[in-house]
Amino acid sequence: MITHRTRTAPDSAPAEVRIPCAAATLDGELAIPPGSGGVVVFAHGSGSSRHSPRNQFVARVIRESGNGTLLFDLLTADEEIEDNVTRRLRFDIGLLASRLVGVTRWLMAQPATRNLGIGYFGSSTGGGAALVAAAEVGQPIDAVVSSGGRPDLAGDALPLVQAPTLLIVGEYDDVVIRLNQAAFAELSGEKELKIVAAATHLFEEPGTLEAVARLAAEWFRRHLHTHAEATG
Repeated sequence: MITHRTRTAPDSAPAEVRIPCAAATLDGELAIPPGSGGVVVFAHGSGSSRHSPRNQFVARVIRESGNGTLLFDLLTADEEIEDNVTRRLRFDIGLLASRLVGVTRWLMAQPATRNLGIGYFGSSTGGGAALVAAAEVGQPIDAVVSSGGRPDLAGDALPLVQAPTLLIVGEYDDVVIRLNQAAFAELSGEKELKIVAAATHLFEEPGTLEAVARLAAEWFRRHLHTHAEATG
């Protein structure tokens, strides 16, 4: 029987990690509070990084709800320099998803995290990459949240996603709402679409990012569990 945590887990200072991923080595921040049932891997959006204040804020709320977090850079330093000029790599969903899969395999091999459930939190193009990666990895992924994301970029992978998926969009983000609605129709598993009132694409309006963080933290609290809980 799976039991969810009701206490608030103390925050844990993130540890700097370097993650080998095919020919690249990616920099990240891993934080696992005591008693965590899972770890949420962040896939940041176009032109962002693991230092994004928005993702850092959401990560803190997720840790306070009882799950760990891993924020990492999808691109290497050299790739970031190239992408700042060409803006090409940030839309290479295949590349971004492959990096996310590689990081997931790394987490599953680490003693501190190999028994934890795994979730994905994707924003902007990272939302599409998270869904492609979830379709590829399959059952080890317990939940996906896309915030202001482009799940439509997952294309043919959408019906293959097994993990419960929450799509979050701002009320005033008209084009992205339509793209999310189209992607939502293609998802075949457990799913929800939440519209955050009075919010634009980046959730910069007062209280809107807090609403995103609460929705995401609750989704992961409901769906992430340790492997031992799942099989015990």
